[in-house]
Amino acid sequence: MIYLIMPGKNSQQLSAMVDVAVKGIDTTIVKNAIDIPDLKNKKILFAVELNDIGYNIGLLEILNTISKRGNKALQGSTAGLLIHSDNELYTKSVAKSIIFAANQLGCNFLGHPLVEATGSLNNFLTWQKSYSMSLEEISLMRSKLLCERLSNYSFEPIKHPKVIALHSSSKTTSNTLMLWHMIKEHLKDCDLEELHVENGTVLDCIGCPYNTCKHLGMRNSCYYGGMMVKEILPAIEKADVIVWVCPNYNDSISANLMAVINRLTALYRKIKFYDKTIFSVIVSGNSGSDAVAQQLISALNVNKGFRLPPYFSIMETANDPAVILSVDSIEKKASAFADNIMSSIKPSSSNTY
Repeated sequence: MIYLIMPGKNSQQLSAMVDVAVKGIDTTIVKNAIDIPDLKNKKILFAVELNDIGYNIGLLEILNTISKRGNKALQGSTAGLLIHSDNELYTKSVAKSIIFAANQLGCNFLGHPLVEATGSLNNFLTWQKSYSMSLEEISLMRSKLLCERLSNYSFEPIKHPKVIALHSSSKTTSNTLMLWHMIKEHLKDCDLEELHVENGTVLDCIGCPYNTCKHLGMRNSCYYGGMMVKEILPAIEKADVIVWVCPNYNDSISANLMAVINRLTALYRKIKFYDKTIFSVIVSGNSGSDAVAQQLISALNVNKGFRLPPYFSIMETANDPAVILSVDSIEKKASAFADNIMSSIKPSSSNTY
């Protein structure tokens, strides 16, 4: 059974994508914020038509209504998205905001959860290099495959997971790293590795041609080599869980960690990341932790295909060095987030985060 959240009037393009996606699958349609069924432990497909400035008011009303049921309103559910815009903008930014909001309510997202269709469908041009199909045919094919993956999705628990944490912070001054160290003290029954991406150790992606990147990736290499090839890529390839320790730098991920994300393409050409789970630890000096979380969602879950578990990010505000240590109930929050990491990947007990 698919629960199709599809508010408002659809374009011909989105209607075609939805029709092919759910064909042959029992479907319950949610069109508005009235009489929304229980959405815990469900397979959910968001089908969203955007207006000229990138909004769907009906969807906002539905999400707001669901949120009033509490932060476990979507617990146990897994979701994907079909989004169409009449212009070339907004599909990706709206997708990451929907994913973030639903994730905060307990929803899991499978890797590559989005099929977006811009007004020209030119976002499918890259796919056209691999398929002898029209852009419209590719949009329908991708929609069908997404819904098939969603319908068949299940996560295989891992008894003794391999966890790596990536950071580029100072151990003496970083509130974000201090919070991560509080969290890791509560992580049990796992193999834990921490990698420090120091300034200058990982150069940003040079943008090699597809075939070059794939050729090097299949040989466990990359144009620049260095720490990325010797330590980070092998660690990610072996890992079940990757924790991104991300202080908020101007509402963005730090340059060092962004370079790591960009360089992941070499490994991405070699393996799928669907069975690898991401978490994040984000501390902002003032505000904007959600902006960083959404950047991670877009880069790693939507683009690279990592699994996004419920409540994937812990987000706090702390400005001066070590202020995180005096945040109300911070030890309790750190412990709860550690429990969330383990309960999201191990066989188990119910999530209490």
